[in-house]
Amino acid sequence: MPPRRPDGPPPAPPVARVRVRFAKRGRLRFLSHLDVTRSFERGLRRARVPMAYSAGFSPHPRISWTNGVPTGAASEAEYVELALAADVAPEALRVALDAALPPGLDVTACVPADDRPLAARLEASRWAIRVPGVDVADLGRALDALLATDRVEVERTTRRGRATVDVRGSVICGVCRADSAGCAILDVVVRHTTPAVRPDDVLTALAVVAVPTLTFPVPPEPTRLEQGLVQADGTLADPLAPNTSDTGRLAGRLQA
Repeated sequence: MPPRRPDGPPPAPPVARVRVRFAKRGRLRFLSHLDVTRSFERGLRRARVPMAYSAGFSPHPRISWTNGVPTGAASEAEYVELALAADVAPEALRVALDAALPPGLDVTACVPADDRPLAARLEASRWAIRVPGVDVADLGRALDALLATDRVEVERTTRRGRATVDVRGSVICGVCRADSAGCAILDVVVRHTTPAVRPDDVLTALAVVAVPTLTFPVPPEPTRLEQGLVQADGTLADPLAPNTSDTGRLAGRLQA
């Protein structure tokens, strides 16, 4: 027998692609990546965005996700690419989608996609990790010790079991500072690897190299501030800019 084929004509190819930057703020930092994708699909329907669909018996909107932020972390720099069945003004799409999403999932930018894959522009992340209950000087000494070491491995549980990751190999640069309330902040740029080095891995590595041992009495609060290509001065380039090689966005140089 010939293979079964879906009834009707195949879906039309996309006529446009747009790239969206959005933030994950407040209590919504506890959403999983799956929860975020479902919220976006509902928001796209509410906003009546003319999505292009996949072929087959169960068509799905053509949405391309990049590396999602871990559950429990906030972010100012999450990215997704949408394939559209009709041309839509990017700013009109941003406004409509932002209004259709729950508060805390906030669309901050929308631009037409170019030929270079979005994932190729997301080489590293800049994290601001708020560490209550830790002295800034102690955190700074631990960071100095980490940066002075060639390799620091930590273990964590993944879907495939226990995995070992080299945190030092992924940490590009970093500084320690205090916020307006005097709380210690670790500002660090981490290269994207497989498996990914997460904020809690960085803190675990700091505890390994710190003398005396560094402890975290209160759960840290990580926020991803930016993603992009790493520039020569340690800044990150805006992945939505037309020429990412010329656009550094970090506020100040971070020394490795």
